[in-house]
Amino acid sequence: MNKRYEQEFGERRRRSIHIGGVCASKAPTVVRTILGSCIAVGLYDSQVNVGGLNHFMLPESSSGEAVSARYGVHAMELLINDCMKHGADRSRLQAKVFGGAHVLRIAESSGGVPQSNIRFALSFLETEGIPIVSRDLGGYAAREVYFFTDTGRTLMRRLESTGADQQTLMAEVAREKKSLARPAPQSAPADDSNITLF
Repeated sequence: MNKRYEQEFGERRRRSIHIGGVCASKAPTVVRTILGSCIAVGLYDSQVNVGGLNHFMLPESSSGEAVSARYGVHAMELLINDCMKHGADRSRLQAKVFGGAHVLRIAESSGGVPQSNIRFALSFLETEGIPIVSRDLGGYAAREVYFFTDTGRTLMRRLESTGADQQTLMAEVAREKKSLARPAPQSAPADDSNITLF
């Protein structure tokens, strides 16, 4: 966890998730993840202080792979259901969306993985009627995200692939490179309201 915010993390539990990870909790928890072209969606219900975060690499599998939280279509349903198991009401859920950066040093295109992931996340949430209260999407830098499940508060910083962050970032990007199966569409404007950059 980032030393600058240790006091703010307080007594909250700490969890880290990677590709295919989903973590929802009733107990106050800070969930951390690092994103390149992948997407993380945080959901929370402020009336019962329940929330969670996922991390997926593509909207859906193109190879007939068994249902996996590595794909957005399943990761989103798992996160919604897990939040509801902990007492959240689906009609009260609010979302924060992160990721979709173009960090893999491949020629950028409108049909690329980052754009496809962004379009899927925004479309899914719109279809499900879950309002997006803030988002930070696209660009070229990876992101480190800390999501507070009990409040929806988010700390985020952009990571450059140099210096102290290099090993962690490169390990995450390497996971994405190994996992990516196909390219696919369109970046959304960043809205960093309700997100604290550090």
